[in-house]
Amino acid sequence: MDFAEPEHVTALRETLRRFVAREMPREAAARWDRDDEFPRPVYDKLAALGVMGLAVPEEYGGTGRDIIAAMAVIEELAKRSLAVAVPYVASACYAGMNLLESGSEEQKREMLPRVATGELMFAYGLSEPDVGSDLASVRTTAHRRGGEIVINGAKRFCTGADVADYIYTLARSDRERPRHENLSFVLVPPNAPGVSMSRIETMGLKGFPSFDVSFEDVRVPSENVVGGESGWNRGWAMLAGPALDVEKLEVAAMAQGIAEAALEDAWAYGQERRQFGRPIAAHQSVRHALAGAKTRLHAARLMLAHAAWLAEIRRPCGVETSMAKLFVTETARDVVLAAQGVMSAYGYARPFDMERYVRDILLFPIIGGTSAIQRNNIANRLGLPR
Repeated sequence: MDFAEPEHVTALRETLRRFVAREMPREAAARWDRDDEFPRPVYDKLAALGVMGLAVPEEYGGTGRDIIAAMAVIEELAKRSLAVAVPYVASACYAGMNLLESGSEEQKREMLPRVATGELMFAYGLSEPDVGSDLASVRTTAHRRGGEIVINGAKRFCTGADVADYIYTLARSDRERPRHENLSFVLVPPNAPGVSMSRIETMGLKGFPSFDVSFEDVRVPSENVVGGESGWNRGWAMLAGPALDVEKLEVAAMAQGIAEAALEDAWAYGQERRQFGRPIAAHQSVRHALAGAKTRLHAARLMLAHAAWLAEIRRPCGVETSMAKLFVTETARDVVLAAQGVMSAYGYARPFDMERYVRDILLFPIIGGTSAIQRNNIANRLGLPR
């Protein structure tokens, strides 16, 4: 059994580290967070590296479906700033994977090459004011009217909706059918007549904000139904497909990256900061905190790598991806809080990156399916009684 990272992934990781050092210095990441500013020029430079096509096969203009490589990109970006990592995940990964797995052939040939170049950006319209984990209960509606689809309703937590070309919108498309058989995904341009949005202020994830989005008689061509005619009323099957497994890993990879950054800062601080005549890392309480965090983060990395490998070779991995999402995000949260504890008051002070890591990491056990949902997924798939 070979646990070594593939050579091409290691080389890609080094390329990303050089890119981050050059284009995403710490002071820039702090500014994007402080000003809640999306650094589109940096995102465009990232696209020029060719990494946007890692979820897109070569026949559609990508570099080939490479889940393990995509995880490395996500992790390296998240170590510095979610303002670049999240739009990469939303567009290059979520959109790339979902269109590849569920789009019509026409949609694949028209959109995937533009995903691979970074030209298209996507936001996701899943949650609603009264609907979170129970997505089968969405109230936003999609009705056919002539050659158009008419959308009415409201979505919440549409991250990046202000800069997206399309909102990947889950809507109820046939009230006469059972609730798991009457959902469809529709691609809605945010600038379409009848779309309005308002920013949601959050404690973290600055630089790529979330929005409440309302749809009032919004009309889009019927070609905007994901999957085309055969995609109508198949939204639930699309939600539960292979793209969902990869989504869980992408969220976990971002959490892993943040935790790695926080631990690196605490590790260095523990050797530089002196109290009682020696570095604080020489004191048992700090030594044990750092060693324990290092151990748990190593375990998280191995679990993430294994689940990504299963997804890469297209083996059934619903249990493993839920386990990875659950374990990695909760472990990353605990590691970041332990790292903040090592830095003590400095870990709470705005001039240091640690307080940003804390604000950001608290999001990850929530998004991409909460920890409670992942535990339910694991229990259900392993046959525990309901």
